Amino acid sequence: MNALIADDEAAARSRLRRLLASHSDIVITGEAEDGLDALEKIEGLRPDLVFLDIEMPGLGGFEVIQSIPAAFPVPLVVFATGYDQHALKAFEVNALAYLLKPVEADRLAQTVERARRLSGAGQNRDTEQRNLLRAVHQSSSVLRRLVCRTRERMIVVPVEQILWFRVEDSVVKAGTQTECFHVPFALGELEESLPKEMFFRARRDALVNLSKIREILPWFKSGFRLLMADAAGTEILVSERQVHLFRQRLPGL
Repeated sequence: MNALIADDEAAARSRLRRLLASHSDIVITGEAEDGLDALEKIEGLRPDLVFLDIEMPGLGGFEVIQSIPAAFPVPLVVFATGYDQHALKAFEVNALAYLLKPVEADRLAQTVERARRLSGAGQNRDTEQRNLLRAVHQSSSVLRRLVCRTRERMIVVPVEQILWFRVEDSVVKAGTQTECFHVPFALGELEESLPKEMFFRARRDALVNLSKIREILPWFKSGFRLLMADAAGTEILVSERQVHLFRQRLPGL
């Protein structure tokens, strides 16, 4: 199995690489030192197995998994963590593989053997993926930062810097003050996960950051046209069915 080690501590990566040397069927194809680096290498290297630190700069381990585009296969994941035993219950409830730092050889051997059993396609592998995605969703109930993409790059953006999301040609776009990106989420997922006090579903295909509206103009049938505070002066219409809720969110309209 091809493996990726993602940890912001060089010593932790070195220790894990050294311990994995005794497992001849595990080939380490790359290392990552932060969450965004890990995401790029998961997409670029397509590893079978990822040893993924929970807490890293930029993106944490769960956020890395959450940010993998739907078109990419999700690898088998072993989380590395310094959490105490109480916190580890979240991993155990979801039947996720984890290593407690500092990693010990015996525990690693058990985890590698588990990965071997799951490496082929089948019902057990599918169950593992469902457990992983459920745990990611539960751990990230409120999104505070997003991986935003263009063809050339990926950056991590705090959600308060995003003015709007909207669907264009079946792709969800995110607009900041100066740029437009695409994000690996459906609009419904964003509506559920973004801070409720910050974002509003203006219409079926658009979410707006209420704090980033520059101007509100009347529109046909008692509706509203929103001029956003970005350099492009993006305009977003509030649908007729959302007008009442919009008035509730902004008293005085």
